[in-house]
Order: sequence, then C-alpha cells, then structure tokens
Amino acid sequence: MNLSERVQYIERRLGQLFPETPIPLHHKDAYTLLIAVLLSAQCTDERVNQVTEKLFAQAKTPQEMLKLTVAEIENIIRPCGLASRKAKAIFELSKIILQQHAGRVPESFEELEALPGVGHKTASVVMVQAFKKPAFPVDTHIHRLAQQWELTSGKCVEQTEQDLKRLFAKKSWAKLHLRFIYFGRVYCSAKKCDGLQCEICRHCFPERKKVKRYHKA
Repeated sequence: MNLSERVQYIERRLGQLFPETPIPLHHKDAYTLLIAVLLSAQCTDERVNQVTEKLFAQAKTPQEMLKLTVAEIENIIRPCGLASRKAKAIFELSKIILQQHAGRVPESFEELEALPGVGHKTASVVMVQAFKKPAFPVDTHIHRLAQQWELTSGKCVEQTEQDLKRLFAKKSWAKLHLRFIYFGRVYCSAKKCDGLQCEICRHCFPERKKVKRYHKA
C-alpha cells in the first residue's frame, strides 16, 4: 500500500469508526475552551472536565476570573497538575483578553500564542474548534500515530503537523484531528499497540514484523 492509498484508507476508516467528533473538553464558548485546553496539559480530559465544572461555576468569563485571586484559581485547578503555573497563566491571560481584546478571545494565531500559557497546539485547538478556522492540532496521540502509519518522519511535532496538513484536505482537519485522538485512545494507545496490533497498523503494514519505534513529542 503506497502513501496515497494509506492516506485514503486511514481517513475513510477513521470516519467509519468515529462519524461523530464531539470535543472531549466541556466548554460553552471560546474562552472556556481556551481555559480547558490550557488545563489539559499533562492531564486527562476527564479530570479537566471535573475541574472546569467547579472553576466555571465561579468564573466563566475573563471579568469573573479576575475577581478570583491566583491562589483561589490554583486551589480549584490543583487536581490538573502544574497548578501554580496554570493559575498564573489563566489570571494573566484573562487580564490581557479584557484589557487588550475587549473581553473576547482573539481570533489569530499570533495573538493567541502571545497569551501566557498558550502554545501552538492550544491556539490551534481554539482556532479550529471555536472559530472554525483551518488548523490541525497535534497532540501526543496524533504525533505517535502519524509515525506508526508512516505519514511523517516524526522528528518533531511541528514537522508532523506540516506533513499531515499536506496529506489531508483542509476541510477534513477539524474532524480528523479528533478522530486520530479517539482512535489512539480506544484502539491504538502506546500500551495497546506497538505498530503491529491495531487494525489500521495491520491493514496498512501487513508485512511489518518489528515493533515500530517512534520519537516522543
């Protein structure tokens, strides 16, 4: 199976397995999505959703967030890990959004990535899911699967993102990045599949005999 055939098969099969692509992080708007994605760093979506339920009950807008102290935010989000750093980022980015962007989350990569605690992946999620602008966020699941399916060299996350954008149509990015994630979690986690076990690995690489090594993000 050549690269073009592999790309077509992967996109078709992921669509069959996951026709619906709900965002796993609970949110109501761009601001609450931004906060949820920021909290998801080195934390499970399930735990983030538990924490944001409590956080958003007290503060779901930049104005409300600034009524809390950094210490109060930190106490609420502690279960997510890296609480001190994340609390400071949430407070500071809320201040910037209120003072520099009239209380609205900015809609450009440059402005989003200028916010404290917001990296390219977080900005990409907000751009594609909140603002419906083309982006292909790459997390650890996607980075690993793209290597196992030989869609990228996998030398770095940035290269993986560019390779996936080149291989898949722009109109499919929003759903496809979530389908990658769902497949990685359900069928092809790092523990469940070493490049030899899941159905896509077996179908695309029937002759593969050795464990597929990959570069971590």
